[in-house]
Amino acid sequence: MTAYELPKVWQWEEENSKKAGNRPTAGSRFEQKLPVGEAPFQLYSLGTPNGIKVTIMFEELKELGVAGADYDLYTINIGEGDQFGSDFVEINPNSKIPALVDQSLTPRLEIFESGSILLYLAEKFNQLIPTDIHGRTETLNWLFWQIGAGPYVGGGFGHFFAYAPEPMQYPIDRFTMETKRQLDLLDKTLVQRPYIAGDTYTIADIAIWSWYGRLALGKLYEGSYEFLNLDEYPHLLEWSHRIAERPGVQKGLAAKSQPLEK
Repeated sequence: MTAYELPKVWQWEEENSKKAGNRPTAGSRFEQKLPVGEAPFQLYSLGTPNGIKVTIMFEELKELGVAGADYDLYTINIGEGDQFGSDFVEINPNSKIPALVDQSLTPRLEIFESGSILLYLAEKFNQLIPTDIHGRTETLNWLFWQIGAGPYVGGGFGHFFAYAPEPMQYPIDRFTMETKRQLDLLDKTLVQRPYIAGDTYTIADIAIWSWYGRLALGKLYEGSYEFLNLDEYPHLLEWSHRIAERPGVQKGLAAKSQPLEK
């Protein structure tokens, strides 16, 4: 193996003309016309851990009998580069799913980042977030914890464990250690309370289950259950199974998405 020499100034040397290929620049790459349906909310997403947060949120709102929570769901195929189309970039300049449009407002409101979407919907409908200052703050503590901690699991552990061209001990050890620390944190928290932020199910549970619950159930990366020795975290496992049985969660996972016309 050739030793890597750190340059004084990094330069991108890969010529990548694919629509979905990684580049060190932001912005749209091609003209695009996204479909727009009749429902109050237009959701452009994919069934990734971040993407399922929002479909679960909508289905949980419907289970609560909330009026006005209908949505149209359209597939943004990140493997084909749909997230770099001009219409999608207008909604989310960061070119990541999910992205949501509330067209019940004039002018329409564009929301991106899964945590921001969950918080917006919770506040709009006064559901799945406590109204008292202590409960609300604890919910937001854990919501923002997931947003900050999740990349260590997905872009860190998941990438090097499941997707890197070859196994590399240093990054696998580094991100496995941090992932297990986070799993231990959740397990210890769930000894004290039935849900992440307290006695009630909130958007913190939705955000965290979509990553850590799915990981605990062995649904994210093949072989990770054994590799991470997830049996060490019984309280996290119990919570993960319990959340998975919720009708809103099951419907959110099964939500049917309409493909874009190419």
